[in-house]
Amino acid sequence: MAYTATDVKNLRERTGAGMMDCKKAMDETGGDMEAAVDLLRAKGLAAVAKKSSRTAAEGLVGVAVSGTKGVAVEVNSETDFVAKNEQFQDFVRKTTEVALGASSDDVEALKAAAYPDGGTVEDKLTNNVATIGENQQVRRMKTVSVSSGVVVPYMHNAAAPMLGKIGVLVALESEAGADVLEPLGKQIAMHIAAAFPMALNADGLDAEMIARERKIAAEKAAESGKPADVQAKMVDGAVAKFAKDNALLSQVFVMDNKTPIAQVVEAAGKAAGTKIVLKDYVRFQLGEGIEKEVTDFAAEVAAAAGL
Repeated sequence: MAYTATDVKNLRERTGAGMMDCKKAMDETGGDMEAAVDLLRAKGLAAVAKKSSRTAAEGLVGVAVSGTKGVAVEVNSETDFVAKNEQFQDFVRKTTEVALGASSDDVEALKAAAYPDGGTVEDKLTNNVATIGENQQVRRMKTVSVSSGVVVPYMHNAAAPMLGKIGVLVALESEAGADVLEPLGKQIAMHIAAAFPMALNADGLDAEMIARERKIAAEKAAESGKPADVQAKMVDGAVAKFAKDNALLSQVFVMDNKTPIAQVVEAAGKAAGTKIVLKDYVRFQLGEGIEKEVTDFAAEVAAAAGL
């Protein structure tokens, strides 16, 4: 697989490794970007990078809550300028409200749903593209609910009420009052926005991701030259730490930097005199998982001019 100087540059930006190390990694992996990232990490030359640090897309995330149900929706645009457009913001807000009434997290069904101003969400989206002059898309949605308790919304650095770039929902199942659950939910939501958990608990972590971490840990352990049984323990320890650091309930609460979230919730329940369960959560970060092409405008102009 061939690769370019731009690929090496992108690998360096993603991993923080040196240019020559990046070039060597691309040579060894035949230009496979993901394999090169893993190779650099296995050699200890790259820091663990979360998806959010290397993704880019514009638009807005909207969150809405009604009773014991909440939903988050991401709508993308090509530029941040459009995300500040009142017409676009109104569309994201109303589409999120429509999503509250949906029976599933099916984006295609959401686009086919009736829009408050007439027609469907898809019709309004098509009209926005024509009038604003920029491509837009409803990318994803997720709903959470509880039978009793609250769903607490939180928007980090809101661009407008319940619209922004990082939207969070926290679903707390309990008979405790809103005066107890809402402050707790907001604190946990702020933690989620900052700590970026990948699942509610270790069992929810993606199996392929765990397998990938195990492979990287095994390569690092092998380089230690220690006995096989010691290496096995090193690998198990590394995977366990990864799971602990990336599952919400086992993450250390950012507010005190010492208490696992599970214990924070348990203590709040004891104080309230009734059990509180952190049932589910949503964290939508704008552009998460989307690789956006970065172009060098000056270079494009120079090339077009034959310079």
